[in-house]
Amino acid sequence: MSKRKYIFRRHALERMAERNISRVVVESVVEEGEVIREYADDTPYPSRLLLGWRDERPLHVVAADDDTTNETYIITVYEPDPDVWEEDFRSKKT
Repeated sequence: MSKRKYIFRRHALERMAERNISRVVVESVVEEGEVIREYADDTPYPSRLLLGWRDERPLHVVAADDDTTNETYIITVYEPDPDVWEEDFRSKKT
């Protein structure tokens, strides 16, 4: 099987630049991070929210896979706000 190709949407690239997050870090979150939410009804491809870490910094990545072309679209990247997310950054506060 060939290596998966990552396609970074403009929004993701803008957020990464603002937050000083590299492509390598984002790709590692997609490959090794924990899926904390799935959005099966998203179009054109189902997407998922992943949690990963860069040193002590939590990161969320929203990604969607097109398995027919072996491509993963990176939709957005952000550091979850501790005022909004639980301490483990896996669920939102109620």
